Amino acid sequence: LDWSERHATHAAQKIPENWEELCEHLFFRLAYTIRKEDIPSTLYINSDQTQVVYAQGCQLTWAKTGAKQISTVGNDKKRAFTIMVSISNDGTMLPLQAIYQGYSKGSCPSQSAPNYENCISAGFQFEYLNTKTYWSTHMTMHSLIDNIIAPYFEQKKQELGLPQMQKTIWQIDVWSMHRSEEFWSWMKIHHPTIGLHYVPGGCT
Repeated sequence: LDWSERHATHAAQKIPENWEELCEHLFFRLAYTIRKEDIPSTLYINSDQTQVVYAQGCQLTWAKTGAKQISTVGNDKKRAFTIMVSISNDGTMLPLQAIYQGYSKGSCPSQSAPNYENCISAGFQFEYLNTKTYWSTHMTMHSLIDNIIAPYFEQKKQELGLPQMQKTIWQIDVWSMHRSEEFWSWMKIHHPTIGLHYVPGGCT
């Protein structure tokens, strides 16, 4: 049959050719903001979302030798959810936000699940999207900021004896939703002390 064992293929994001220049510009923007606003390490947070797959599909299959596109069972239709991970520059891990596909609380972990109460006590947020996807939306981003990011900043300001108008830094990727006018406007109105800085595309 002229078949051979092959790895599944997928589209890969390429690192920009000028990635060093882009990262250097990010570094100088951050350095300027930290110096100008006198921002301590604990008030600088980086967040990113990652896909968590319930059961990893096999990455190997038999296919025609020389074929360019290879599909495997469980590779195209994943069963997964999104975790938003946030950590401050001083190494403090913030509570996780888990985002699930579905239309009710039944899409989220059951209250009887092992360690559910421990997660809630630690401040974890379990949310369903009321859609067929599990990626972050404006709604879940608002929830992340209102329930995790902003409360952390306010607590640390109190601990450090800083004024409530003390500026902070929140670094996220350049996903289109993060850079949308809707998101910018909402942030300026509800969280004016949180400054947004973006990791250059393809450099996360």
